[in-house]
Amino acid sequence: MTSAARLKALTVAEVLALPAMPTVPQAAAACGLSRETGYELARSGEFPIPVIKIGERNLRCRRADLLVFLGLENSDAVRDAPLTASSEHVNESTSKQIGTSS
Repeated sequence: MTSAARLKALTVAEVLALPAMPTVPQAAAACGLSRETGYELARSGEFPIPVIKIGERNLRCRRADLLVFLGLENSDAVRDAPLTASSEHVNESTSKQIGTSS
């Protein structure tokens, strides 16, 4: 059995448990894509949601963009999910690294 045959997309609960800025492999898994395919699409600029490069090698996405892409932004599961510290805000140092203001 190939790794592609074993690949399974994350559940809604697993997607909601992702941090506010999941890694490209985490976002790829949410879409049912392999880690390698996720990085390949990110490098070519074809990843289905915007990718943010933090530092030299760290590629992240916004969970909000992922939820929109997956059609989950207005689902009952999203509305009922408790907020966690990681999903409420991006810490100040990360904001400075990616060039946003808090």
